[in-house]
Amino acid sequence: MLAYALLLFGLVVMSCGKPFARNLQVHETISKIPFTFRLVGSAPPDAPLTLRIGIAQGNVSGLEKALLAVSTPGNALYRQHLTREEVNAFMAPKAESASAVKAWLKDNDIKTTKVSSAGDWLTISIPVSKASELLDAEFSVFNHTPTGRTSIRTLSYSIPADLRGHLEFVHPTTAFTQPFIGPAFTAHPSRGNITVPRGATTNLSSDATVPSSCKNTITPQCLQALYGIPTTRASVSTNTLAVSGFIDEFANQADLRKFLTAFRPDLPSTTTFTLQTIDGGENPQQVNQAGIEADLDTQYTIGIASAVPTTFISVGDDNSDQLGGFLDLIDSLVGQASPPHVLTTSYSFNEDDISIILAANLCTAYAQLGARGTSIFFSSGDGGVSGSQSQECTSFVATIPSVCPFVTSVGATTGVNPEIAATFSSGGFSNFFAQPSYQTAAVEGFFNQIGNLNAGLFNPGGRGFPDIAAQGDNVEIVFAQQFGTVAGTSCSTPISASLFALLNDEFAAVGEPPLGFLNPLLYSLAGTTAFNDITSGSNPGCNTLGFPAVKGWDPITGLGTPNFAAIRSFTLGL
Repeated sequence: MLAYALLLFGLVVMSCGKPFARNLQVHETISKIPFTFRLVGSAPPDAPLTLRIGIAQGNVSGLEKALLAVSTPGNALYRQHLTREEVNAFMAPKAESASAVKAWLKDNDIKTTKVSSAGDWLTISIPVSKASELLDAEFSVFNHTPTGRTSIRTLSYSIPADLRGHLEFVHPTTAFTQPFIGPAFTAHPSRGNITVPRGATTNLSSDATVPSSCKNTITPQCLQALYGIPTTRASVSTNTLAVSGFIDEFANQADLRKFLTAFRPDLPSTTTFTLQTIDGGENPQQVNQAGIEADLDTQYTIGIASAVPTTFISVGDDNSDQLGGFLDLIDSLVGQASPPHVLTTSYSFNEDDISIILAANLCTAYAQLGARGTSIFFSSGDGGVSGSQSQECTSFVATIPSVCPFVTSVGATTGVNPEIAATFSSGGFSNFFAQPSYQTAAVEGFFNQIGNLNAGLFNPGGRGFPDIAAQGDNVEIVFAQQFGTVAGTSCSTPISASLFALLNDEFAAVGEPPLGFLNPLLYSLAGTTAFNDITSGSNPGCNTLGFPAVKGWDPITGLGTPNFAAIRSFTLGL
């Protein structure tokens, strides 16, 4: 009897600290890692892991229906945006789901922290050894060869069978996201004393008014002439525009002043942005810490959206979402009482970098912010049909968040008289998200023109992107106190966002709500004069010529570049 008692005691002691045993089933798995990563070896058992736990959200379909209702012209609820509490009511997990997941973690002596206002996201911090047992996973160290950065991931993990339907996913586990890459800067030291021609600046739409210098270099004045963007200053302080900043890209105030002095002398050179920080973000002002992307984004929001209150959101490296802070940023904005009316982001991932479950949850986060009344703009990417950046590929690569049906994706053009599609402008079709009904007719028109071109290299039933385009080549900025040019959809995205921020100011001035999620409105304008149709150019990649620009919508320039006066006339009449 004594021997039996000692054996039983020993078994109890041995079990302490080990995850509570449950019947585990594989939840997510991938067959191979992206070619830019290589296996280093097994992860150290004591290495710390911070994991996100996604609890099944309560009523995602209800949120999506509500979002489309408030975003579709002609609907009785158009622009009656949801409150924070209404959005949280859709997202809050069912009580049984939250209880089941929390009980599982508690049984394994794991403390949780809530990271979303709706309670659908939790974080946990545990060593690799415990994560491996909890999830029946083999965690390894992987190296991203282009940058040398390492990360701990697994190719498969499991969850208790009885948590299916309650636990959406655990992240980061099988996600191999590529580090962000910003635009390259070409300095023009001799441009410091340039005189920018100031032709007509308000509501112009004819190429005859575009200064000849715009054939070589794009400045705010070029955009005002090309798209008819007014220089009239915004007047409503509550109409806000936000710029996302990541990867320690810092927006320099001195660079902005020099830019405004040269290219917007009609605005006070002291015009600036406010700073918001997330995840330990900062914005130091030493010249040698200025960021090309951050300078570009702030200069072409403040320099285009005249006097619209602009916030630079610096997302630091202290994030637990392992998506560069993308989820943390959106969770933060959704939780605000008054989120920005426009958000522009010039970063993206390849769609196949993350799992379809994670992609769906990220997209739902954008749906939440859109339902609050925010117009969300993302750059489509700079790799043509090969993804966010040019790479080897055997089938076309879509980019995310652009493939999310609830954001507005922006491609790029080059040249004036005429504008043509920029070869780097990413575009194509999602393998994760189905084609939304608002773009069905536009996409059908494209397929009718290209026939079987590139058949088998993309998913014709997927969400097509981009939605619109703007100038993205030879765009002049000031970086580290030097004049120079940059290129990419990183340029076209803040330009487009600024145009709609100006429209929101006009709505706000008469007590009207902002436009919010734009795509149902944009596609309702298809075939009208609201966009300058781009019909020349292509976006090569994957050893093909990519897709061609054609009449109407195409997966390089979307519906085309904006005609401010036409969009204004239509939207103010709604």
